[in-house]
Amino acid sequence: QVQFVESGGGLVQLGGTLRLSCAASGLTFSMYAMSWYRQAQGKERELVAAIASAGGFTNYADSVKGRFTISRDNAKNTVYLRMNSLKPEDTAVYYCNARHPATLKPLDYWGQGTQVTVSS
Repeated sequence: QVQFVESGGGLVQLGGTLRLSCAASGLTFSMYAMSWYRQAQGKERELVAAIASAGGFTNYADSVKGRFTISRDNAKNTVYLRMNSLKPEDTAVYYCNARHPATLKPLDYWGQGTQVTVSS
């Protein structure tokens, strides 16, 4: 059974920093590209950042480029998202997922997510 357990969210002020973690199990982690997504209340889930299986390639949504950094530790089956210069519009539930190697779509498994709230 594939599982993703996200942690590290919380309440932070405008301009603050958070580091999210996602522990994966039930899959060969090092073989999958990984992504972070977020879903704000009343909005659709959106892709925030992605990282290749070996960690050598990353890409980001325009809205977070230059502020967020995705990284991974394949020895710990964990992917991270460091978020700097946080804005109120970053408020959302954040999820991680693996990318299907053929379709690049997220797998049909979602964790509970971690809530990030940025106050102004």
